[in-house]
Amino acid sequence: MTLRYFSALALLSTCTLCGVAQAEPVFTLSNSAAFFQGKYGTDKNIDIYYDATDLQLADDNWQLKLTLPVISIKNLPEGATLTGGNVTTPTTSTQTRNSSGIGDVWLEGRYKVFAGAGLVPSVSPYAKVKFGTASASAGLGTGVNDYEAGLFMQQVATPELFPFAKIGYRVIGKPTGTDYRNIATYQVGATYALSTKSFITPMFSGSQSIVRGGSSPADLIVAWNYNLTAKGSGIQVYVDKGLTNGSANYGIGIGGQIVF
Repeated sequence: MTLRYFSALALLSTCTLCGVAQAEPVFTLSNSAAFFQGKYGTDKNIDIYYDATDLQLADDNWQLKLTLPVISIKNLPEGATLTGGNVTTPTTSTQTRNSSGIGDVWLEGRYKVFAGAGLVPSVSPYAKVKFGTASASAGLGTGVNDYEAGLFMQQVATPELFPFAKIGYRVIGKPTGTDYRNIATYQVGATYALSTKSFITPMFSGSQSIVRGGSSPADLIVAWNYNLTAKGSGIQVYVDKGLTNGSANYGIGIGGQIVF
């Protein structure tokens, strides 16, 4: 059984700068706080609070981002582990526990190799590493690294509409005694500019389950961004509806960013 709890956070770097030219490298500091809840096949609700701070350096062609999260979870089944946006429950224990602490740190980089034009999207290969910094003993992580690589594609369909898609392959770190499998990940959506400052983004996001036979997580996410400055500093709110037993039943989040 799995749970994706941070897929929507990528929207802070995907859609808030749509329509904002970044010819020179700029530094962005952002934070997003979210709450997710679901039963995930048990008779108890599991609550996850996730707060992530992102440090990003980027221009029109490349991006480098470091994500520093803090996690708090309630009613986590004994033997369950959070890993890479998922929750695995290898046991059927009815005992639960509450845990909190530093989550797994993520480092991601991407570079645009094809600018795209008209109906042809831009193409940006990316690579990311999940460092196993979360406590394995508390169930907040596996204590080992994950690695992912893939492609991010975005099209300027009209001056107001920005479709995008992201597909990747993640190599899952396997602690002793586990049999996790490597997975494909994906996101597809579009950002629409309601005005020069206001943007709305519906997105479908998911992945394979890292546990063989588990329910693959899939989520429908809708985010609204508002830029307070010409550089792209602004706020974001979003809602997340899980579509499978491998996802949260629902999630809500709010965030903001400052572009220097």
